[in-house]
Amino acid sequence: MARRRVQSGTEWESQVGYARAVRVGDTIDVSGTTATDDDGNVVGVDDAYEQTKQALANVESALKELDSGIEDVVRTRLFVTDIDRWEEVGDAHGEYFGDVRPATSMVEVARLVDPDMLVEVEAVARVENPQ
Repeated sequence: MARRRVQSGTEWESQVGYARAVRVGDTIDVSGTTATDDDGNVVGVDDAYEQTKQALANVESALKELDSGIEDVVRTRLFVTDIDRWEEVGDAHGEYFGDVRPATSMVEVARLVDPDMLVEVEAVARVENPQ
């Protein structure tokens, strides 16, 4: 099967050797995605809710480039730097996915690659029309 990739252009992709998202057949895996804008700036500094929304918007953008969308997501993983802020992250996730309700996990981590980043999101999507 063909492998399709999406690159976001962040500095870390070329250094670490990964893609924002990879599609093989009916499966799309989206790498850990943070709350950065098109210029690489962190959106919502010190606001876990806004960062989660931006990270999910970035996930959705990658999915669209691979002919998919939020409705195809079956799994998310949420990495947070402060588990006490789980409700902010959870509220944004719940609003974004609505009735899609993917399987998910939320795990506290010591830190992310940038100290202003509070949330990182991974996603897995399954699409009906494999390519």
